[in-house]
Amino acid sequence: LNKARAGYNLLDDEDRHPVLGADTVVVVDGEILGKPENAEHGKAMLARLSGTTHQVMSAVALMGHDKKAVKLNISTVRFCPLSATDIDAYWAMDESHDKAGAYAVQGQAARYIEEICGSYSGIMGLPLFETAGILQEFGITPY
Repeated sequence: LNKARAGYNLLDDEDRHPVLGADTVVVVDGEILGKPENAEHGKAMLARLSGTTHQVMSAVALMGHDKKAVKLNISTVRFCPLSATDIDAYWAMDESHDKAGAYAVQGQAARYIEEICGSYSGIMGLPLFETAGILQEFGITPY
């Protein structure tokens, strides 16, 4: 909601339309994993996810003049065990450096994912079902 509000407040009064904001975190054993700060941090995140089940939480918010809405999507992802070689090779691909949990489900990390329960688009970072619902609440047709 803060992202959407900040974007909305940047608009001129005459150009103010609803603004969408979204954010994603990965949670494993109660620990929140955001975006990696550097290679060491990213590789440590991947090692932490290795052979475990974790949650991906993606929130989406829409901010308008006199209305706001927020929805949360929670999905579960199970990674296979990763070797140090797997982690080094994946990190070297550069696709995960700005992703929560240091991986991108839509990229090469898919080969490490044994199971997904929930929303693929939510794991990618924008839960489309929830986004469409919020748009409809604002009277915006999402197609």
